[in-house]
Amino acid sequence: MRLSSMADYAVVTMSAAARHCGRHGAGSARVSAQQLADETGLPVPTVQKLVSKLSAAGLLKSVRGLGGGLKLARPAAAITLADIVEAVEGPIALAPCSVHGRHDCTLEAECTVRPHWPMVDEALRGALAGVSLIQLARPVPAGAPA
Repeated sequence: MRLSSMADYAVVTMSAAARHCGRHGAGSARVSAQQLADETGLPVPTVQKLVSKLSAAGLLKSVRGLGGGLKLARPAAAITLADIVEAVEGPIALAPCSVHGRHDCTLEAECTVRPHWPMVDEALRGALAGVSLIQLARPVPAGAPA
């Protein structure tokens, strides 16, 4: 499995937001889309698109007015890698046939594996849910394996 570029960028963006807004909570610190773009090296339009998706998913909150900007909608420890990926990609589904409503597989009628994909998807989602944003925002010590 490989994340799409947008899902990868969403993780990078959320990690930067967590570093700016406080790792332990949805604190009062704010960050702008421009600051996130500057820190991550992503184009501003890409960051704005991601902010829109991440806000719609309840991961970021936009605050208007003086001192406004973006902040985490909930504590970084309560946001997981699964939450971020699903905000951009939708439900985690390793095989296209495990997405509810999709019927584009030529083997669907005879497939004996299809009933097992939900179990696989849940295992994958569980693994991603085990990684919190607070972990992703933490700097990696020099010399640590990548």
